[in-house]
Amino acid sequence: MKKYICLVCDWVYDPEIGDPDGGIEPGTAFEDIPDDWVCPICGVGKDEFEPVNE
Repeated sequence: MKKYICLVCDWVYDPEIGDPDGGIEPGTAFEDIPDDWVCPICGVGKDEFEPVNE
């Protein structure tokens, strides 16, 4: 599963970690996160994220 980075604040969503405080369990692919989820740091939506090139 790919990591995604927030284009506003550079926070990286790692699917192995998820976002437990945001209700996203570890092992959840970015594509499977609900559309109303927001970045836990700056509050922007999923449309402000792009895949991390590793």
